[in-house]
Amino acid sequence: MDVDSLLRSAAALLLLVLGGVWSFPLGQEGERTPACGYESCHVTQPDMLNVHLVPHTHDDVGWLKTVDQYYYGDRNDIQHAGVQYILDSVVDQLLKNPDRRFIYVETAFFYRWWKQQSSGMQQTVKRLVDEGRLEFVNGGWCMSDEATTHYSAVIDQMTMGLRFLNDTFGPCGRPRVAWHIDPFGHAREHASMFAQMGYDGFFLGRLDYQDRKRRRTAREQELLWRASESLTPPMADLFTGILPNGYNPPDGFCWDQSCDDPPIRDDPELEDYNVDDVVRRFLAIAHKQAQVYKTNHIIMTMGSDFQYENANLWYKNLDKLIRYVNAQQARGGRVNALYSTPSCYLQELHRANLSWALKTDDFFPYADAAHDYWTGYFTSRPALKRYERISNGRLQTCNQLEVLGGPISRNGPFGKGDSETMKKAVAVAQHHDAVSGTEKQHVADDYARRLASGWQRCQVLVSNSLAALSGSTAKRIYCDNLNISVCPLTESSKKFSVNVYNPLVRAVIWPVRLPVNGTSYEVSDAEGRSVDCQVVPVSAETQVVRRSRGSAPNELVFQVRAPPLGFNTYSVSLLRDGPPPAPAQRRAPTAIQNQFLRATFDPATGLLSGLSNLETKRTIKLTQNFFWYNASDGNNTRSNQPSGAYIFRPNSSTPFLISPAAKTEVIQTPVLQEVRQWFAPWVSQVVRLHADSRALELEWTVGPLPIRDNLGKEVITRLDTSIKTAEYFYTDSNGREMLQRKKDFRPTWKLRQSEPIAGNYHPINSRAFIKDDEDQLTVVTDRSQGGASIHNGSLEIMLHRRLLYDDVRGVAEPLNETSSVFPEGLVVRGRLLLSLQRPDGAADAHRPLAQQEVLQPTLSFTDGEPHPNTRLQFSALQAALPPAVHLLTLTRWDEDSVLLRLEHQFQRRESKLNSGPVTVNLQKLFSTLEVLGVSELNLSANQWKDEMTRLDWTPQMEEKPLLKRPGDPSALEVTLMPMEIRTFLLRVR
Repeated sequence: MDVDSLLRSAAALLLLVLGGVWSFPLGQEGERTPACGYESCHVTQPDMLNVHLVPHTHDDVGWLKTVDQYYYGDRNDIQHAGVQYILDSVVDQLLKNPDRRFIYVETAFFYRWWKQQSSGMQQTVKRLVDEGRLEFVNGGWCMSDEATTHYSAVIDQMTMGLRFLNDTFGPCGRPRVAWHIDPFGHAREHASMFAQMGYDGFFLGRLDYQDRKRRRTAREQELLWRASESLTPPMADLFTGILPNGYNPPDGFCWDQSCDDPPIRDDPELEDYNVDDVVRRFLAIAHKQAQVYKTNHIIMTMGSDFQYENANLWYKNLDKLIRYVNAQQARGGRVNALYSTPSCYLQELHRANLSWALKTDDFFPYADAAHDYWTGYFTSRPALKRYERISNGRLQTCNQLEVLGGPISRNGPFGKGDSETMKKAVAVAQHHDAVSGTEKQHVADDYARRLASGWQRCQVLVSNSLAALSGSTAKRIYCDNLNISVCPLTESSKKFSVNVYNPLVRAVIWPVRLPVNGTSYEVSDAEGRSVDCQVVPVSAETQVVRRSRGSAPNELVFQVRAPPLGFNTYSVSLLRDGPPPAPAQRRAPTAIQNQFLRATFDPATGLLSGLSNLETKRTIKLTQNFFWYNASDGNNTRSNQPSGAYIFRPNSSTPFLISPAAKTEVIQTPVLQEVRQWFAPWVSQVVRLHADSRALELEWTVGPLPIRDNLGKEVITRLDTSIKTAEYFYTDSNGREMLQRKKDFRPTWKLRQSEPIAGNYHPINSRAFIKDDEDQLTVVTDRSQGGASIHNGSLEIMLHRRLLYDDVRGVAEPLNETSSVFPEGLVVRGRLLLSLQRPDGAADAHRPLAQQEVLQPTLSFTDGEPHPNTRLQFSALQAALPPAVHLLTLTRWDEDSVLLRLEHQFQRRESKLNSGPVTVNLQKLFSTLEVLGVSELNLSANQWKDEMTRLDWTPQMEEKPLLKRPGDPSALEVTLMPMEIRTFLLRVR
């Protein structure tokens, strides 16, 4: 046994003695192969221009074809692509020349391929990985989108991919570099996450055309990205490189079977001998590229979409290119070409020991030409975006209950359940052509089908777990269409129970609306106390949108209280002689209010006119309405670019008002108050206020968007207020830190604005706000959407898009969604939550509100009375956690271990109450799990935290250091600083 192994064995023994965890969860610990990673890089020439040639393939996990079609090479009439053949061919060619290199990115595809290989082939591939000839970069299940993904889902999909690589290949399978060469703009939170996952650097391919031009001139295409205002540097610092050709090879040097560039013809006896011409063109490109980068090392990506299916074509020509270019050195040439990887290139940049430009903002919005802003996909396919968000929340519930219910959750009274199907489905949905909405329709349908299949498997697991925790094996029903008031059990049953599971670590009050046929009901909680409830008529708009999927005329409305990380059970009984339903009155509204909020309406128009916070005694003017932008068809004098799935380009800066007034109905009861607004046959809304709510709910229903006028439509809602915004507004980055935006402005270059609407749109993942010194209006969204503040005091959010032209970015079909239920055009329903606070206390309201919108309670129903021995209440926590703490992850790791992530959900200086350090005792956390030991991991759970080392980089400008994080009081007491996520492997009983 070598010294390293002895030391690790001693460390393992010590941890076990101290009650720690050491089950080698991070792959083949103890195996140390020095040939991989940075130690496998080819030697470079310090006095020459070194050209790092990086063979790679970019394999979309669904885009024009489904994931399965891409893997197997099916439907080549759509696009010729077969990932299994790419991996077959690359491995074969790597074996023929030890100098060759290849990088692979998408673990979802590699995982499939690996399972189909013989043990002999697997050993061969392990040898290639151990020798650094096949290197994994990025390593997540997919290459995620950065605008429309929530950070929790991104962390999960990265963890899944990286864990497979660790388990399969050990340390040599761990990627050193993040690689997002195709996403359409880049989020600061992604860079922060990659830094906390231990990556040394990050390479991207797409950059705004104006930003790229300036960076080329200033030689700032390689930079240090400081990706958090709260985390102490260098915790969220990430070296970032911008690739010279997107992710394609230089012009004239593509040797894939899909390319038309001539091969290297090196027989001097042939008339078409072209070696001299190839070398001359290559050297010219290399020298030109070197002029806009800072070191004597440059990188060239040699590959593109689904290339290397016949890897022999590429490698035969690359072998020749390297040989003939380097032969020039004998005649005084100063260029050295070599096979390389992004990590080897990064190592040379690090060795240069330079200082690098510092960046603190993000890379949104992205435009590749003056009128081509890729800001439409922030909203494209809004129904899929919502389904992805719901599915991510369901997955967290599934993961938690798999831990809390124990082994019986996977194989219990309701059969075999599993979380893996859902994990893979949600992971695939994070791909930059999935939740982004930039895929063909049949591919979007496939993503939705996968999510549905995953939830079916999780339902069995959830039922088994709740049976174990409650002691009841009564059949559970899940009603997934409550947003359109459909649930067969509640419509038909005279007595039933509602189980409300809360995945948050704080108690929540949640409104429940159930379709019913009766007119009066009694609701009681787990302790038998009566709960205020109300029956109201189903709105006409809901009856239309649900089509034939339900027929209940009424809805039962009440509020539930769910304990932290636990459930509560409510009993519902039909009354024979009760009060009639609250009628909807057709009249002009004036105001609705509860003890916290008051919303006023203009009686002449039926529109909102003001919002008051009764606790702070602040009132703002607030009007809200719906508009649509006329989508460009590309037929105008400025540009032929149409609006499409990716690109938002309105024909005019002035949107069309759908209606200046709304027809209204009003319902006012002690439980619920709502104003139902009707603007057009395809636009309606309910302004809703529940008894105990501090947020005003706007439930919008939009569609089918009319297109008989041959005009594509991009529908927005706009809130115009008295808040003095000075052209600033704020959006979240992947659901975490808030970023300041300003109209017609970019922090890192002087913007020439050519699209005054689309060029000011930014991604809103979970919330946005406008503020001045006195007031802050925050809008919490239920999915990712695009938004802007075009006018002072205004905030607009795009809700739905229906377009008649393709935007010529590859999808080759217009974004014109229909379905079997809505053949005339898709109808989308969603909600916005409005919170009015003083700026210094707004985060205390909007951060938990946003988390609650992402992790909504899971409702399940059982028919009849609960069994007398049924446990009706449960919490897995000994006590609710402090408001600053969010439980991000609780999931099974192996038989004896669980993965736990705790997050400080406030930014530095954001809250007077909650922006300080907070300490949690892990041993006193759970009521049903005994924590026997703990080890800390990095964010992606593929390295021990104390062993994670990263390359150090020097910024050109250094800022004042932040507060130093205090040490933990003990191994089981952990302290979280603002915006910090800490990941632990717990050994539990």
